[in-house]
Amino acid sequence: MSVPPRRRSAMQATALFGLIVLTATQTQAAGTCSARSGPGVTPVVELYTSEGCSSCPPADQWLSRLKADPGVVALAFHVDYWDRLGWKDRFASADYTQRQAQSQRSSGARFSYTPQVIVDGADRPEWSRIAAPLSAKGRPASNVEVSLARDGKHFTASVAAATGAPARLAAYWAVTEQGHVSAVKAGENDGATLKHDYVVREYRPVVAWNAARDTPAVLAFDVAADADSAHARTVNLVIVDADSGRPVQALKLGC
Repeated sequence: MSVPPRRRSAMQATALFGLIVLTATQTQAAGTCSARSGPGVTPVVELYTSEGCSSCPPADQWLSRLKADPGVVALAFHVDYWDRLGWKDRFASADYTQRQAQSQRSSGARFSYTPQVIVDGADRPEWSRIAAPLSAKGRPASNVEVSLARDGKHFTASVAAATGAPARLAAYWAVTEQGHVSAVKAGENDGATLKHDYVVREYRPVVAWNAARDTPAVLAFDVAADADSAHARTVNLVIVDADSGRPVQALKLGC
């Protein structure tokens, strides 16, 4: 596993999130679509990666293979702390680096590193040996119900807490794209052509709120960029326990 020089002491915290697809229902019309969560918590996989990290391409390829398991929610966060070491990753963001650091308390990781895989909020350094499919039956039941609707570039969500739900919830939106290719010209991957799926292109956290049992929370999000037909886009909403940081439910729309 690769950790960039002089960064370990600065990067002492990591990430999590969730989404639902397993038995979620989805409807679509011209310019609009909607989805509703199912009864189970969907497996959520986060990859922290960088084009400047020589250990990362195998993890990128592993994440791409999850397309064969559509019940999984996968996100690739490209961190920026490798950028100063010879190659600037065009997908990297300081926001993703900060997310990785802040989530360490919930993931169990001792420090931030790449490639790092987090499944259902837990650090999984043995990611290459994780058995598939992750979306098999027997997933835990969720006590948070989510519905998500799209109207053009505007997305609205309703988050309802049932009995047993955490007292405080938080969330984040993440927009992902598939099928990106980069020809790397410097750094540890100099000369390599890298392929990326589930690339996070937009990320917006939602501050914590008190989860009232009889009043669903309403969240809204506007996608900044127009969709690119060359790179299939998905808008994901992830709901987490605000105190533990672990995912409790989420939903995604790829329409």
